[in-house]
Amino acid sequence: MLYLIGLGLADERDITVKGLEIVKKAERVYLEAYTAILLVDKEQLESYYGRPIIIADREMVESASDDILAGADTADIAFLVVGDPFSATTHTDLLLRCRTSTPPIPTRAIPNASILTAVGATGLQLYAFGQTVSMVFFTDNWKPSSYYDRIRENASLGLHTLLLLDIKVREPSLEALARGRRVYEPPRFMTVAQCCAQMLETEAERAEGVYGPDSLAAGVARAGSEDEKIVVGTLSQLCDVDMGRPLHSVVLLGRRTHDMEREFIREFAVDRDVFDRVWKRDYEGK
Repeated sequence: MLYLIGLGLADERDITVKGLEIVKKAERVYLEAYTAILLVDKEQLESYYGRPIIIADREMVESASDDILAGADTADIAFLVVGDPFSATTHTDLLLRCRTSTPPIPTRAIPNASILTAVGATGLQLYAFGQTVSMVFFTDNWKPSSYYDRIRENASLGLHTLLLLDIKVREPSLEALARGRRVYEPPRFMTVAQCCAQMLETEAERAEGVYGPDSLAAGVARAGSEDEKIVVGTLSQLCDVDMGRPLHSVVLLGRRTHDMEREFIREFAVDRDVFDRVWKRDYEGK
């Protein structure tokens, strides 16, 4: 059987008891390492789990999945996923490959906490969130803005938007590929400040007034860890915050808010006077 095992968000201790039992008896253990990362390295996981771990980067999962699934019809293979197994479509695709293999490979998913639920630590109510949106790194000649349409749809309903920020782990250099060589770029992790700056850049280009410099947002860093950090402010203010090491996320506040949400998130405000002014103008009674 192929087991997709959620690891939670922070460190080696976040795995469930059920998941750990499977890892200890599996024939091979893979760690998916490109849709998200834990706050500890592979060696720390191996020490705690008592098993060697094979890193499964994007190239392996997308181009060499047969190696991962080899023998999974007769032995147990564990595929570890940061957060919950179904937080990324990549893992659904892996299960579909198991269904269509000959013979079919049985599968089972072991759930765990993900950023989709951990973001509730901001005090914003989870049922008031709309579509989750990804923010990718802009380049000089590639600044996609399709994400803006999803944000606009959420905003039209007064719903919050969770932005998942880009990470680049073991990404090949396009310049090197053009020269016939495979060279990997250093790892990069988008910050709250970078995300907010890109959001405002898109707003300036689209000029649809969905979220401007004075719109409220929450920055979240290392959700679920002991040094979790949450900061609330305008997009302009969050362009200047330093949230520390990855991983980061951003929540754009929808206008259909509750007084309890305001009371909770106000504690995280960069400047409470600014927060109160913007809240009264744009959110109170909306």
